[in-house]
Amino acid sequence: MSRTSNQANGDLLREFLSIADLLEEPRLAQLYAYLARDGEATTQDLIETLDLPQGTAYSYVDRLVDAGVIQVVSETPPRRYAAREIELTVTTADGEREYTITPALIDAVGRRETDADIDTYIDRHGIAGLATALTYTVERERGEMSHRLMARDLDISPLAAEIILQALRPVVHEHFDIETTGGSLADIDGVDTDFDNA
Repeated sequence: MSRTSNQANGDLLREFLSIADLLEEPRLAQLYAYLARDGEATTQDLIETLDLPQGTAYSYVDRLVDAGVIQVVSETPPRRYAAREIELTVTTADGEREYTITPALIDAVGRRETDADIDTYIDRHGIAGLATALTYTVERERGEMSHRLMARDLDISPLAAEIILQALRPVVHEHFDIETTGGSLADIDGVDTDFDNA
């Protein structure tokens, strides 16, 4: 595992375990992703926006503050919280692949409870596979990649590639500034609907 965040080395294990919690618990990931996308919020904002029970919201906020992935930005009641930037590069156990855990990836994981396509993709390909698919989705939305090229590169069916590209599209547009290049590989909406040959 290599590290690209700027915290002291003594915090590495704590940071890694905190991020692992986010990747294992979609509701925690949703809370972090909301703060990363929308900026500061109170616990009451989180309760209302994420439809969390009050006790759960306070528990989650406390856990994430203790873990160092969100911070208190205003002590004046009601307290306001903001996400800390996360960027941690991890190498898979076999040493063959490396991926970076970012707020966008955490957001994608947080959607697994509400998006069956993301949930299925994670079950089949793991978090590392989802991170790779997220990279391809950014390229697709910029007009640099098609679902067929992704399918060939990852040795998955074109239909499976198209499904995850579509599922991750909202995540990409919320976290990245997308400017398409002139000759897009996808159609005008970023959707290639030619499933007959998939």
